[in-house]
Amino acid sequence: MIKKVMTSIKLQKLLHFKMQQRVISDGYGMRGKSKWIVEAIESFLQLSDFPILTDIADDMDHLSEVISIRLTDDLMLKLDQAIIEVRRQYPAMEGVKSNLIRASIMQRLIREATSVTEQ
Repeated sequence: MIKKVMTSIKLQKLLHFKMQQRVISDGYGMRGKSKWIVEAIESFLQLSDFPILTDIADDMDHLSEVISIRLTDDLMLKLDQAIIEVRRQYPAMEGVKSNLIRASIMQRLIREATSVTEQ
């Protein structure tokens, strides 16, 4: 059995709403939020410019919605490595893990919306 770790982040109300809509419309159902976010994080960490996109997510305010997600130990290790990479470029940034997850969610919403309109 794969060990999972619970973590929580805060999102803007509108971003949370759009994410919930996309999770459902993508067929993940009400219980598929963590899986959708895990896929978003894994995809996001493949981007060469993820530290810059993480810095953009650092500027978000009005973070009123708290969400909890289950991440595998393997993904937590990848996030820890990504945190080190981001801190190299942005040493003063706080809440790097939350910013990485927020940026992952935003990029999945943006990139999938863009790819649908381009088809």
